[in-house]
Amino acid sequence: MKEETSGPYVSHHMKLIHLATCLLALVCSHSATAQEKVFKAGAATSNITPPLGMEIVGNFAPRPIAAHVHDELHARCLVLDDGETKLAFVVADTISLGRDVWDEAKEKIEAATGIPRSNMMFSGTHTHSSVSALTNKDSSLDYRRLIISRVVDGVRRAVNNLEPAKIAWGAGKVPQHVFNRRWKLKEGMTNPNPFGGLDRAVMNPGGTVRLKLAGPAGPTNPEVFCLSVQAADGRQIALMANYWLHYVGGVPREHLSADYFGEFCRIIEMKLASGPEHPPVVGLLANGPCGDVNNNDYSGKTPAVKREPYEKIKIVAGDLAAEVLRVRETLQHADWVPLKAAVADLELAVRRPTPQMIAWAQGVLAKPKDAAEVHRLEQPYAERTLAARDAKPDTVSCVMQAFRIGDLGIASIPFEVFTEIGLEIKAKSPFTDTFTIELANGSNGYLPTPPQHDLGGYETWLGTNRVEREASVKITAKILELLAQVK
Repeated sequence: MKEETSGPYVSHHMKLIHLATCLLALVCSHSATAQEKVFKAGAATSNITPPLGMEIVGNFAPRPIAAHVHDELHARCLVLDDGETKLAFVVADTISLGRDVWDEAKEKIEAATGIPRSNMMFSGTHTHSSVSALTNKDSSLDYRRLIISRVVDGVRRAVNNLEPAKIAWGAGKVPQHVFNRRWKLKEGMTNPNPFGGLDRAVMNPGGTVRLKLAGPAGPTNPEVFCLSVQAADGRQIALMANYWLHYVGGVPREHLSADYFGEFCRIIEMKLASGPEHPPVVGLLANGPCGDVNNNDYSGKTPAVKREPYEKIKIVAGDLAAEVLRVRETLQHADWVPLKAAVADLELAVRRPTPQMIAWAQGVLAKPKDAAEVHRLEQPYAERTLAARDAKPDTVSCVMQAFRIGDLGIASIPFEVFTEIGLEIKAKSPFTDTFTIELANGSNGYLPTPPQHDLGGYETWLGTNRVEREASVKITAKILELLAQVK
């Protein structure tokens, strides 16, 4: 039988062969591309302990002078690389840092490494036992210059340490250390504020105020989020956690300390150490939305216990580290995940005092030194009121940011954020897993919601809160927009 060499059957047959060849080539090409993708990570730690002799910030005047270093302060750095995009995290043991400090560090890092500034998420832990990064009159105590150089060096060293890696994330729960520190008062009851007005909520209620309490003014978040980064051989490179709790304290006034954030990192680094032949493991603890949350239970359900200095810090850090290490053991690490970043500047109006507040402040500052006080903080807030009246410009530009790490979304906000805001972002995020880092890329005071403004209380006072009443609504919308953009 003569073999058929032309006609519709042969034409159809040849088309099928051609299609199969194309599909095979496409599959092979995709396989080769997948094999070429290498996820990398590198981490490093820079010592940022300030010199003794500087003022310790975090309290009202008179501020103590640093006379002892209990534990060293650090900037902990993590760089991730999916082959196309690099992301850089820095978590520094400071109460907070202004945007100008972070921006200068980012500019130098971009010039040295090529990582875009938009891909850097830098935050402060909010330890109350450190110093300001403002330039000191004594040039030998210029902490701003020191911290910028150390952050730049830390990220550059993390880049130098990049190696093939795998990554995973998850969440555990440590509910026993988070309490909403703002309490609503019973119906019809009020408490005086430093502006001659009356509040319906109080922070850290003590003494006779406890008799007026109706209940907490907001929620807490018991979760601790965990981002685990391992080398290809299973060795730990870094472990970053995100917990929504203010500093713990219990630090002597003249001591420098990284609070529970530093203690947590020391435990993680000790437990996961792999030997001197490799770069040291880096632990990071980024603070989450906790502007209204601390470690004190004012419900009366927790018995009061007198603690030694640093005792409570060790308890909180130990419990937190134990849970994070437990979660880590349950994680399945991926060899590669996509990375993405989005950033936007959000202009917010600067909050101004009312004419009544200005008149009250002027009256307070005109009082004789021995005059009776209406409120124990009326003088510092009178000074803040007049400073807010004269402050320029009328708006502040705030960095809003979102990162994607595979199916994990990470947001950052340059405020002390109320927990309910972080929970709303988490609930509305397009990602299955989302957490938020506060005091990131700047420091613009407390961020209450409009209903919390109505209640009053420390976090809502002018000078503590520095931006417009609707700021939290605008910020939440912008963060969700950025999360959708990187998703």
